Amino acid sequence: MIIEIIILIIVILLVIYAVSLYNSLITLRNRVKNAWSQIDVQLKRRTDLIPNLVETVKGYATHERGVFENVTKARSGLMNATTVKETAEANNQLTETLKSLFAVAENYPDLKASENFRELQNTLSETEDKIAYSRQFYNDTVLMYNNKVQMFPSNLMANTFHFNEAEFFEVAETEKAVPKVKF
Repeated sequence: MIIEIIILIIVILLVIYAVSLYNSLITLRNRVKNAWSQIDVQLKRRTDLIPNLVETVKGYATHERGVFENVTKARSGLMNATTVKETAEANNQLTETLKSLFAVAENYPDLKASENFRELQNTLSETEDKIAYSRQFYNDTVLMYNNKVQMFPSNLMANTFHFNEAEFFEVAETEKAVPKVKF
């Protein structure tokens, strides 16, 4: 009788542990999805700002057509990306084309002095900061989730219920380079 009670208690404790482990995997997977949606919101905000910025610059720099086409193409690429890797690559491409757009703006002092342009530039800069924060939060969340998926004994539960590792949002090698400052 006592052995049966002990076995029953052990079985109940194992079931409680398994349920707790499963629920923690679900929680972490949902946090990864939430963190990704935060990046998505900021990237959407960024892509919504770009047409206004392009139109403002176009008014001053009508002969810089190639730059505008590249920015528009990169924006479309970001909007059509479906995976984390595709989004990261499209984001990196858009960042590069925006750099060339701002380089064009440097050649037009009236444009740089325009209140509308400055406001758009500041809003875009704030959005870039939010994207960077969201990326960091997403990657931290992915790290916690992937650790849980890979570590014993939670990896047994993860493999049983097909919890797959999440992808990190990675920065392009060109963005990792240290900028050169010249005086």
